[in-house]
Amino acid sequence: LAASKEDDDHVVALFKRNGLWGAFSKSNHAVLGYRDPIYRTLRELALSYAHEYFNKSGSKTLRAYSRPYLLTCRPPASWITGEDAWAIAEALCEISHTKLFPNKQAALLRPIDRFEQQLHRTTRYVK
Repeated sequence: LAASKEDDDHVVALFKRNGLWGAFSKSNHAVLGYRDPIYRTLRELALSYAHEYFNKSGSKTLRAYSRPYLLTCRPPASWITGEDAWAIAEALCEISHTKLFPNKQAALLRPIDRFEQQLHRTTRYVK
């Protein structure tokens, strides 16, 4: 789970292959959907999303990440069907988060420019 400032939080499904982390998510933005399993730590994986997470004003918003939440603690039918969706969302919010960098560093992040905004308007699914 990625915690954002002035943006929505995001959830990705994590997996490990040969001891390295990867992730996938359902996202309309092509660059957010998948990460190959090449990251040694969850922090490295979270940082790989830092440039792509931004709000409508173009400010980069990713600030923290959480430890993995294991769905094995819930009956599969409850999360596969969405029956437990709100309870899982609440549980994700309660997990402790680790900051990616100090606040003073966040103030130095460059907003995305118009060209980057235009690129990010490319979507995978038509609404």
